[in-house]
Amino acid sequence: QVQLVESGGGLVQAGGSLRLSCAASGRTFSSDAMGWFRQAPGKEREIVARISWSGGTYYADSVKGRFTISRDRVKNTVFLQMNSLKPEDTAVYYCAVQGQTTAVPPTRAPDYGYWGQGTQVTVSS
Repeated sequence: QVQLVESGGGLVQAGGSLRLSCAASGRTFSSDAMGWFRQAPGKEREIVARISWSGGTYYADSVKGRFTISRDRVKNTVFLQMNSLKPEDTAVYYCAVQGQTTAVPPTRAPDYGYWGQGTQVTVSS
């Protein structure tokens, strides 16, 4: 059974940093894209960043230059380093694994087959 377990969320002041981790278990995902999404109250789930099996990255415009996604393929773990946090970054953050290998790593939520339970990130002003 595939499980994704996130950790590292919390409350931080604007300008601060947090590091999210997501450990995947149940099978090997070394050939899958892995990503981070977020959902704020009343808003749709949106992509934050994703990393392909080869290490290629994609970032939403709103987080470019502030967030960094990385992965440990051996440990089936993906990370999100979040710096210079802003109140508008407040949301529940979800990690996701594609579940299959495609030529173009996806950026849409429906293209990801496995999801974590989410971790709350709150940035105070």
